[in-house]
Amino acid sequence: MIALRMKSTKNFMSHLLLSDTFDHFLFIEGEIVTFNTFTIDGFIQKAFYESEEEAGNGYALWKQLRELCFSIIKGKRTPLSFKFVFSLSPENIAKLIQQKNLDYQPCDVQGLYLNVRFDGSALQCITGTSLKAFSMDKSLEREWDAMVPRFFDQKGIPFDLEE
Repeated sequence: MIALRMKSTKNFMSHLLLSDTFDHFLFIEGEIVTFNTFTIDGFIQKAFYESEEEAGNGYALWKQLRELCFSIIKGKRTPLSFKFVFSLSPENIAKLIQQKNLDYQPCDVQGLYLNVRFDGSALQCITGTSLKAFSMDKSLEREWDAMVPRFFDQKGIPFDLEE
């Protein structure tokens, strides 16, 4: 687990809400506090869809909820706070495991998470790793913790690594 403090909230929010930077991440859950508290569960209700294929793989992609969240956040006043939990998609987890030759099966990974938190003044991103079974092997966690700063660098999102 690492914590990154965003140097520019405006830059990060532009990537988050106005571009496709995070569109391929799964949206696990979120909370936006403005004049009300808006809580969003990213779990897809399969009964809403006509087929399993149309419903997807359990959680909505950020691109499906980005405009809704933007409509809640936009305005003259800054939100009091918000928090979003994203996860790397199962396909991208499998790619990471394969590319780094890790001794894991994709089905053993519950999620590789990116927690985005804004407290009204500062924006922070914290990584997290969850496995379906206990393991002393931390290689996947280390690779995920290295991948997130590289991703931010590639996208031009400035940050400071917190100690």
